[in-house]
Amino acid sequence: MNVEEVIKTQKALPLGGKTIIHLQLVTNKVLESVGNALKPYDVSLQQFNVLRILRGQKGNPANLSTLNERMVTKMSNTTRLVDKLISKGYVKRNVCASNRRKVEIFITNTGESALIEMDKAIANAERELIKSFTSDELKKLNLLLDKF
Repeated sequence: MNVEEVIKTQKALPLGGKTIIHLQLVTNKVLESVGNALKPYDVSLQQFNVLRILRGQKGNPANLSTLNERMVTKMSNTTRLVDKLISKGYVKRNVCASNRRKVEIFITNTGESALIEMDKAIANAERELIKSFTSDELKKLNLLLDKF
């Protein structure tokens, strides 16, 4: 991806600015690809992330704080994400009878089954995105990105 071509400029960009623009363009491409992979399931990337976190709980409940801590994209609308997943039947929420402030969130069997299918779609999108990289290049890229 040539940054100057994408943003249609003849001007030479400063290296730092070009790098940041390049990262933004790559981020947008990744988000678009992953979003398109999830479109058939009517689930956003954030909702997918919540489902993966809940699956990782291995049957144990999570609360909103746990979900927020583990989200790849930190956001304050986790309650709304959970509500949407409840309406799809992918998660359930239990309110503790003795402490109504304590809310436990679980993935349902329907959610686990749907997530297995979503995983396949995401894996295909990821393979497509990185197909031009060698394993060594991906390792180097990850080392460089770790510097952020």
